Amino acid sequence: MPPKANNTNANETVTLRGVDISYEREGQEPLVVVNDCSLSVQKQEFVAVVGPSGCGKSTVLRAISGLLKPSRGEVLVRGEAVSGPPNGVGFMFQRDTLLPWCTVEENIGIGLELSNKPVADPVSYVKRLISLLRLEGFEKNYPSALSGGMRQRVSLGRLLAYQPEVMLMDEPFGALDSLTKLVMGRELLRIWEAERRSIIFVTHDIEEAVYLADRVVVFSHRPGRIVAEHHIDFPRPRDARQVRADSKFIQICEQIWDDLKLPEH
Repeated sequence: MPPKANNTNANETVTLRGVDISYEREGQEPLVVVNDCSLSVQKQEFVAVVGPSGCGKSTVLRAISGLLKPSRGEVLVRGEAVSGPPNGVGFMFQRDTLLPWCTVEENIGIGLELSNKPVADPVSYVKRLISLLRLEGFEKNYPSALSGGMRQRVSLGRLLAYQPEVMLMDEPFGALDSLTKLVMGRELLRIWEAERRSIIFVTHDIEEAVYLADRVVVFSHRPGRIVAEHHIDFPRPRDARQVRADSKFIQICEQIWDDLKLPEH
């Protein structure tokens, strides 16, 4: 096991320090995707990451999950350097990765099997998650019989069943229609308030980020670097219509749009 890193706050679950990430290209210079990225995420904190397409948002999630290695800097989870997929980190993608031959309860149960964490009654545990996700009555359904929003709920259930301390979410609602996206955002907040895990949530949707998060981190165009952070202090639990009608919500969204227009240096 890698040694604990120095100068890491005990409340930090994820820490990036001066991270550069590049992709090798045959016959060309490496493509620098992320430049000098430093970020910390606290226990139980909900952080949203926004930025233009191709700026390295998803790449940062892959580095945190141990799926790729930075070309410079360090990535830490719970104070330990990431050298491979770290325990206690779960990943949810934009497109669901449900097994088509498994039912709703079986797909969720896979997360529990992968977690290797003892549960006194696995069947009751999965039932509790199904209830939490409001999927009662669909336990025996296969993914082909579910709507897009319901499939994403099952994906979220599998992630929760894994019992991660850190949830990495890469545009999980990006493929959904606007109404379903709003419903899924509301459901995610309801579940997060019950479970209280650290979340890093990548999205292109500025309003979605401001509504969901405790903090919004803004990336520049490629090579991605953090150009702004906004602390969101709307009280929880949040009502989507009330928050989005608030003049402060509109002001924060406009500030983030301005951040994205900052000139490159």
